[in-house]
Amino acid sequence: MFLNLSKIAKQNSKQLLVGGLLLATGSLLLLNLRTKIPQKSKLDPELFCEEMVLPKAELSGEQLAKLLTVPEPSARSKVQEVVKQPYCRLPSLSVRAGAITERDAYPLAFDTQTWLVILYEGENYVGYGFKRF
Repeated sequence: MFLNLSKIAKQNSKQLLVGGLLLATGSLLLLNLRTKIPQKSKLDPELFCEEMVLPKAELSGEQLAKLLTVPEPSARSKVQEVVKQPYCRLPSLSVRAGAITERDAYPLAFDTQTWLVILYEGENYVGYGFKRF
């Protein structure tokens, strides 16, 4: 009986070794493919910005945290105290009948491929959203 357990243990260890080698090989292949996929080029704000305001503007994590405490709706000036000048303004749009929504865009300092878009209707802050590029 001891010989049978020893034989089974050897077979299991061989299967485990082969499985591990296959997993490692597959992981290396996936890693190699990932490095060959072209990365996104740097974002061109001229493709989506209607008006450049402050091209070096970024929104810090601290500013984002403070913005999230501002209730909707609030005065536009209250939000602008927190976020300061935007990177750019996006084209206005009509979200609700009879209201024009203005949009300011800010790249996040800690993730520049993610932008915060703040929405205003006149002098009222009405919300925000995130856009990933």
